[in-house]
Amino acid sequence: MAKTPPRRIPAVLWTWYRGGNFRGFQRQVEGPTVQDALEDALAKAGSPATVMPSGRTDRGVHARMQVISLRLDEDVPPEELPRRLAPFLSPDVGLCVAKRPPGSFHAQWSASGKVYRYRLTLGAPPSEAWRPHALDVAADGTLQGGRAVTPERLEALLERAVGTRDFTAFHERSSPQKARTLASATLRERGGGLYEACLEGDGFARYQVRYLVGSALKVAAGLLSEEQWHAALDAGTSLAGFKAPAHGLVLWEVRYPSAVDPFGPGERLHPPGLPDSPPFT
Repeated sequence: MAKTPPRRIPAVLWTWYRGGNFRGFQRQVEGPTVQDALEDALAKAGSPATVMPSGRTDRGVHARMQVISLRLDEDVPPEELPRRLAPFLSPDVGLCVAKRPPGSFHAQWSASGKVYRYRLTLGAPPSEAWRPHALDVAADGTLQGGRAVTPERLEALLERAVGTRDFTAFHERSSPQKARTLASATLRERGGGLYEACLEGDGFARYQVRYLVGSALKVAAGLLSEEQWHAALDAGTSLAGFKAPAHGLVLWEVRYPSAVDPFGPGERLHPPGLPDSPPFT
């Protein structure tokens, strides 16, 4: 009599990655991608599975917290996955937490919001450690010919974007046009000329963060008018914006309602196994 195969039951992963060596998250004909790395490692560890992320990230974008739904054989303890997958993953990918999720949790459809951080330098070039992970504003060709960007000016422009609107002037046409709420947009100084723009919202269209930050930089440099910025935000009027380079962007956190959040406050505050080197510092 044939042996009954084990049931497949849900699991959830908190994974991190440095995106510089990947062509985005989603598996494609020309790799490597983060999905390639995770699914290949799962197969080599004896637990093949298809991974379903909270959302895709594009080529070169990093993730401090990417949440993954998958299904494993019921006899595979998810808590063992960080240890079991480690030998088969590159130094640019890792797992912080793996566990059984609550109820009908799904990494993408259960999410209530996301936090992105975009790193850039003002008034000084990036340090060697940060060079691959931060935009050097003064050296970027698109921003040449304008005035020096001040932190105060940039933050004021980003704060003007806060609110609920469709942001149609700031994302790719492939993303649905619908209302999205940008709950906050701040600029934080990290020392040595390094700053990070922190954007929190209920959801983001493709390239939305990069277009918002890049276009705000262009306005702050005097290469676009403030009137054009306001019209793009309030009426969706197109503008000759700037898509900030991918290497400065980090998917920082994915948020869920407390009733279904797989991760406790302690895990969120101090993610086990997360590198403390750039771009996650």
